[in-house]
Amino acid sequence: MGELGHVLVLAGGLSYEREVSLRSGRRVSEVLRAAGVDVETRDTDASLVPTVLADRPDAVFVTLHGGAGEDGAIRSVLELLNVPYVGADPDACRVAFDKPTAKAVVRSVGLRTPDSITLPKETFHDLGASVVLGRIVDHLGLPLFVKPARGGSALGASIVRTAEELPAAMVGCFAYGDTALIERCIEGVEVAVSVVDLGDGPVALPAVEIVPDEGVYDYAARYTAGHTEFFAPARLSEAAAAACAETAVTAHTALGLRDISRTDLIVDATGAPHFLEVNVAPGMTETSLLPMAVEAAGRDLGTLCRGLLEIAATRHSST
Repeated sequence: MGELGHVLVLAGGLSYEREVSLRSGRRVSEVLRAAGVDVETRDTDASLVPTVLADRPDAVFVTLHGGAGEDGAIRSVLELLNVPYVGADPDACRVAFDKPTAKAVVRSVGLRTPDSITLPKETFHDLGASVVLGRIVDHLGLPLFVKPARGGSALGASIVRTAEELPAAMVGCFAYGDTALIERCIEGVEVAVSVVDLGDGPVALPAVEIVPDEGVYDYAARYTAGHTEFFAPARLSEAAAAACAETAVTAHTALGLRDISRTDLIVDATGAPHFLEVNVAPGMTETSLLPMAVEAAGRDLGTLCRGLLEIAATRHSST
């Protein structure tokens, strides 16, 4: 891999996760500078394309969360500009970003994922909310977990322990997206497994266990220091940790991802992992899970990010 010159970190955007993205971008820029990389951080506004064309970066690190950052749109623009970037290509992003589709793909390769129903807002209203919700409870049982089919940071997501809580959960979900994913809630240990590929194939980093103070890993629990306790590596048996690592790598591969991803799992009482969702642009803030996993693996975040940028630049030059 050759030496990197000028690189660009994309952060911000216009999704609900803008503030988190800005924090991720600052963190990545800081660790890259510490690793000796010439970094520029930019938002995705009307000046981006002219700036890139006038001063083409060697590679781009995308730290945009939600919306265009993870649905493949910005990556499609980068490909139009013939600029290399870290992470999955647009087609893989589109599949991974849509949670019901991603669940179908990983189930097709034998991974466990909670039974679920996908319900667009129009169907919810047109068929009669009370009748539909009653059948969902009858079919999936309780508790349930409701979340937008697309998006992240637990925005619009909530746990439902009684049938009476489901209507409010649906309304909260539809505030952040037009389609709801209603899953059977698997009780167990919540973990996140990051996967990185520096050229020798995808490798799982140590699982990070998530223990939120209020019992639910919501937006505040994710991004407010002290609201969640983390264990890296997770307090799992050797067999369960190995199963989580295998699940994350299998999901990464089945979904056609590359370079970097983070898979969220629930480990049940038997030690079996259940796939929840995958992130193609994992958070990189001070309270984010991938940096914790990197530290638990005894690696340096700046060196890792630099290596991923070098991989992207090399991949581009070879094609």
